[in-house]
Amino acid sequence: MATKTTDKNQRQKQAMIRIVIMAAILICVNVLASYFHIGLDLTKEKRFTLTSPTKKLLHNMQEVAVVEVYLKGKFPAGLQELQEAVRERLQSFKDIAGNKIIFRFIDPFEGKNESEQKLIAHDLAQKGIMVLQLENKDEDEYTTKPFFPYALVHYNGKETAVTLLENPPGRTAAEKISLAEVMLEYKFANAINQLSRPDRSRIAYITGNGEDLGINSFDMLASIPRYYDMDTIDLSHTLFISIAYDAIIINQPTVPFTGPQKLKIDQYVMHGGHVLWVMNMLNATMDSLRTSPQLIAMDYGLGLDDILFKYGVRVNNDLVEDLQCMQVGYINQVNGQREFRDWIYFPKLNPTSEHPIVKNMDFLRSGFTNSIDTIKSTGIKKTVLLQSSKYSRNAMAPARVSLSTMYYPQKNEMFNKPYLPVAMLLEGKFHSVYQNLLAPEYLRLLDSLKQTFKPVCDSDNSMIVISAGDIFRNEYSAKDGPMQMGYYGWTHEFFANRSFLLNCLEYLTDHSGILEARSKDIKLRLLDNGRAKEEKTQWQIINVTIPIALVLVFASCYFFFRKRKYEVKQNETKPLS
Repeated sequence: MATKTTDKNQRQKQAMIRIVIMAAILICVNVLASYFHIGLDLTKEKRFTLTSPTKKLLHNMQEVAVVEVYLKGKFPAGLQELQEAVRERLQSFKDIAGNKIIFRFIDPFEGKNESEQKLIAHDLAQKGIMVLQLENKDEDEYTTKPFFPYALVHYNGKETAVTLLENPPGRTAAEKISLAEVMLEYKFANAINQLSRPDRSRIAYITGNGEDLGINSFDMLASIPRYYDMDTIDLSHTLFISIAYDAIIINQPTVPFTGPQKLKIDQYVMHGGHVLWVMNMLNATMDSLRTSPQLIAMDYGLGLDDILFKYGVRVNNDLVEDLQCMQVGYINQVNGQREFRDWIYFPKLNPTSEHPIVKNMDFLRSGFTNSIDTIKSTGIKKTVLLQSSKYSRNAMAPARVSLSTMYYPQKNEMFNKPYLPVAMLLEGKFHSVYQNLLAPEYLRLLDSLKQTFKPVCDSDNSMIVISAGDIFRNEYSAKDGPMQMGYYGWTHEFFANRSFLLNCLEYLTDHSGILEARSKDIKLRLLDNGRAKEEKTQWQIINVTIPIALVLVFASCYFFFRKRKYEVKQNETKPLS
């Protein structure tokens, strides 16, 4: 009897030791997990794996970046998913940067009264953080809750706001959340990259040839200085374009360029400068149609054909007509009501390129638009960034534009020139249009300025040519003033024109490669709703019965082997008769 009691106590002691050891192991594993975060990305598109430029940026951080995330609280499933995605993405940053990344989630309104909340909302608005209202519709009542889908990044003595939620029109809620999750790496990495620079890149806006500097370019000229130091340069009153400018913008010129002006641009490119060309070769405006039901679009005669031809492209003297287009409104003379009709001269551009500048970008609006042809040029890589739709065509100048096209149905088979390029990225070693052709007076001018003529770029360079008319133009409202670039007043839609502008400038001026993070794929792996309904009962039975069956099988095996174990022990200790 004493022996049985001793064996029982010994087994209990061994069981307690095992429990203590198991608890100690679990505690150690959790402690180690808090310091060493390891994840395995099993997605085909490597959605959760950081890109090489982002990893390089995080490895090279010199100071501590503090990220304040204002998306805190109880939210619907979609926002809750985004909240967790932000936490995981910042944790992945911290895994590489270590204690150089600190992040915390904050509810700015928590514990604050109404007057304090107004002051906080005003202060955050000055930093670019806007309070939004989350709608909650119950059966009995309708309520709203303020929330902030933003983060504030502090680094290098500066700060910048990061928008967490993407809200492109025409996409489902699941697609918007998925897009927001994919863009998190780029947004946080880009914020740190921008703040880490000791000096901001410099942009020059070229004037002197009829470029718009009025109310319709207000948003463009206001958006760029948020990220770059910006100047204006009149080509007619400057001796040369300084290479201190990382990029120049030539936006919708209407006056022909002279030889000396083109030489200044050409030598700026040869010395490593980048150019964003935005132009329309034909004189066509909607204002002309206010007084007449039709117009004839004539060539501006800008004189840029030779220089662009040498760099590898030709902007054609035509108008792109596209069935995927904007709508314009008019007053029906019969009933006096405003109606909307498709306006084939204003293409609605859907970025389909895999290039980081436009990958995952929503539609862009445009005005009168020309097509672009590529020219054979040695060593120049050409990438189409924007193009017309499958159902498009072009009308060569002088092109007749008539309001009557709105009133007649268009036939798909008549639009037989699909995918006409309207924005092109050029990369490589450009050759000067004046190579072996420079007039003696130009050489004397360069000598007097102590500038050497360069016939070819020393290293790879890049430029972007856009022929989509008015793509960076903003509308003006007598009530609200200048509107946001990309806003279309007729249909009250917002397009991604501002993002396209900033992405173009970032690609031309920033060579860190952070923009690569924008090119990740967005793939929603959703259930087949029809099949889910048909097989609902079957999968419910499987999900309920299989786990229970597995538990019963393992339990049966456990008791079977336990019984066999003690039967063997009893037989070994049983005395021989």
